[in-house]
Amino acid sequence: MSFLYPLFLAAAALIAIPILIHLFNLRRYKTVYFPSTRFLKNIQLHSQKLSQVRYKWLLALRILFLLALILAFAQPFFRSNKGDEISNRLQVIYIDNSSSMSLKKGVRNLLDLAKEAAGKQLENAPEGTRFVVLTNDKPVSYQPVPAEKAIASLKSIDISTASKSSNQIFATIQGLTQSEATAGADVYYYSDFQQSSFSAQTGEAQLQGIRFFGVPVRPEVASNVFIDTAFLATPVLQTGQSNRLIVKSRLVGKQPTTMPIMQLSINGQVKSAVSLNFNDQNETEDTLSFQVNGSGWQKIALTLNDATVRFDDTFRITARSASNLSVLVINESHPNPYIQAAFRAYNGFRMDQRSLHENANWKEYNLIILNGITRFSEDLIRQIVLGLQQGQSICIFPGKTSNLNALNEGFSKIADISIAGIDTAVQTVSNLQQGSELVRDLFERVPENVQLPIANWHYMISAGLSANQQSILSFRNGDPFLAQYTPYRGKLYVAATSAELSSGNFPGSYFFVPFLYQMTAQSKGSDAYAITAGNQQPIFLSLANADERNMLHVYGADMDLIPPQRASGGGLEVFLGNIMMHPGFYTLVAKGTDSTLIAVNGNRAESQLELWDLEKLRSTWKGDNISWMNANSTMDNGQNGSLPLWKVCVILALLMLAAESYLLARSYRKQTLAPR
Repeated sequence: MSFLYPLFLAAAALIAIPILIHLFNLRRYKTVYFPSTRFLKNIQLHSQKLSQVRYKWLLALRILFLLALILAFAQPFFRSNKGDEISNRLQVIYIDNSSSMSLKKGVRNLLDLAKEAAGKQLENAPEGTRFVVLTNDKPVSYQPVPAEKAIASLKSIDISTASKSSNQIFATIQGLTQSEATAGADVYYYSDFQQSSFSAQTGEAQLQGIRFFGVPVRPEVASNVFIDTAFLATPVLQTGQSNRLIVKSRLVGKQPTTMPIMQLSINGQVKSAVSLNFNDQNETEDTLSFQVNGSGWQKIALTLNDATVRFDDTFRITARSASNLSVLVINESHPNPYIQAAFRAYNGFRMDQRSLHENANWKEYNLIILNGITRFSEDLIRQIVLGLQQGQSICIFPGKTSNLNALNEGFSKIADISIAGIDTAVQTVSNLQQGSELVRDLFERVPENVQLPIANWHYMISAGLSANQQSILSFRNGDPFLAQYTPYRGKLYVAATSAELSSGNFPGSYFFVPFLYQMTAQSKGSDAYAITAGNQQPIFLSLANADERNMLHVYGADMDLIPPQRASGGGLEVFLGNIMMHPGFYTLVAKGTDSTLIAVNGNRAESQLELWDLEKLRSTWKGDNISWMNANSTMDNGQNGSLPLWKVCVILALLMLAAESYLLARSYRKQTLAPR
């Protein structure tokens, strides 16, 4: 047994007080006058016997009362683990500081309650115990630190938009266990246990050598209204004309008595507002119209007056007006009406058409489309290779021909691509690669029952490893319908059939126009940004002057950072999600280039507020190495599995006091009722 406050044991000297009182009372005698000596002897013997028994019990009760009271102040505890085992285990405290921990429980938020409970745990830890404190954004230290430093580090923990899954946390702990060469780890997991971040099932590998202590910190109310996503109805922002912004919002939990108002602001100026009305699925879709009069980058902000949860009440977008994307269409025969209609529908595109025999400067165009090509001249091959080397995007819609050698000869000089034959059977595309750059971030969500294109005929295309083929749309047998190739810095797109309606319904399908827009934007960089903090996917910027000695910088309020970046095509791929953890507007600049405005939003997974039912979680997370604790209870030195006994000592002291009072009352009653 050990004591948290052993100095209180010095008060055990107070036990001498009842002993002295007892001895003093035994020296006192009372003379009883009675006419008969025989009866006097009997009375004296009988009274002396009762006096001895009664005083011994009172003495014992008083001594036990003082002992229990002194032990309660000294706070004893039993250690259930062996000392050598304790010293060889890593002590880890994980504080979930994701956005959902900003919710209130009473007048304080969940993060403050978790930090307070962890602080008590550290204060009561045995002397010499060292800890690793982990959070979602960064660890306080990858090396174990004394309890005093760990307590000081708790004060610096604040809400972060970063969110890590339980699997990621346990993977970090396993790495720390190996680096510290410890037998295992005791992990104290302070969290609200959201379904989006905490795994429903335990994994043997991730909990190898880990003793898990779950400490739930839950809000009183888990309801929220938030903006799920927002995007422009057109690929570019048009100046002086009506633009439409499509906004999808969601409701989690109980519907508020008063519906929130969503407000649209452009560069800080309010443009419009709408009251949200949710359907049976607790979803709503609203279209807000607005105009911008100036050119350049615009700051678009959508705000909600949701009083219960505030961290996700603003959704930000940046968009550039008058971007003037340019497309060059080279036709072997006649122009294609579907390609013309795709780019002439919006003022933000400039489309030029040339015959295959006309000369054109490809450098000023973002996308070059080769329409109805059945052969490649040497000059055309040279321009294609040069454009791909400079990072341009090129799309080829081949024409139908029986002279496959003419096509293969040109493809072989551009990349390791060949046509094995032509399939004249009518087939429906069966596979869509949603991880492709054409699909990813282009569609907010591809409809589940969307009709994929049908081809009346198609070329059977294959490619070597050097071509870096990625099938975007493909048939059931694996033949690509539309594929991306990257033999150089730029991207080459090749369709297996022509863009004529006689070849299939692809020109009129759901994907045709969006794919062409995305191809155009890839070589230039996007004209609209709404990045999620923590997203690992890079953004592409067309910055020709950025190199190893002229790095791209990110500027914000009192901030100047150099994000991870790499050359790609005609610009840079910038990994902003790794470093941008706070929502807001940021400017990206490299010397000698135009600035780019970026909007960063928080992770909407935190907005779901779908918490695990604790009883269900305890039924799936159970075992000898898994325990659940209450954050509201006083955390003793639980790092070593100790058992607090001070409450038991207080109860024993009260029982001793009650027993003493009972004996004294009983003795007084007998003396009162005795005959005189």
